[in-house]
Amino acid sequence: MGKSYTQRTGRTRTQQLVINALLAAMCVVLGFMSIRIGNIMKVSLEDFPVIFAALMFGPIDGMVVAAVGIFLYQLLSYGVTATTVLWILPFVIVGGIAGLYAKKYNFNNNKKQIFIIFLICEILVCLLNTGAIYADSKIYGYYYPTIITGMILIRLVTAVGKGVVLGLISPPILKTMSRITGNGRTNRNSHTGTIGAQEKEAE
Repeated sequence: MGKSYTQRTGRTRTQQLVINALLAAMCVVLGFMSIRIGNIMKVSLEDFPVIFAALMFGPIDGMVVAAVGIFLYQLLSYGVTATTVLWILPFVIVGGIAGLYAKKYNFNNNKKQIFIIFLICEILVCLLNTGAIYADSKIYGYYYPTIITGMILIRLVTAVGKGVVLGLISPPILKTMSRITGNGRTNRNSHTGTIGAQEKEAE
């Protein structure tokens, strides 16, 4: 007989829903705390709770946090439009990818792996959001030739910078939260199953 959700995770489904709701709310708050450059570029950390949820709990939770949090931010900021789904989709995709990566290593990724996944996710969100800008500008009639080419380099540099910073500060946060929630990131190395010095060497 298979283990129950509580036995597998150490949390009830209600507790997990509360955690996901809090992380989704963080997406909304961080979205409103963004720095805007003109009308076509926004620097924010609204994707951090999505990647954090994915690395902590897996792809389903990462995608749920993204879908709920980014939808609420879009709803409160712009209402529901023809391109609302396009603005949500990049974060849902990233939540799924980061969650699958974490799950592959039993939620015990080392510092290097966490750094790499944050960097990849930030670049991916940047590229997918650029596609959303293109589609939105075409549909709503504000497209001009340099709306993509004129900003893509700046957007990519910003994404890499965010990825580096978040990738460096996240490992200790994830490790601390894992002690509280009881999932992964113990002293056991995710590759070898050994403990202690080998984990430090891997990190």
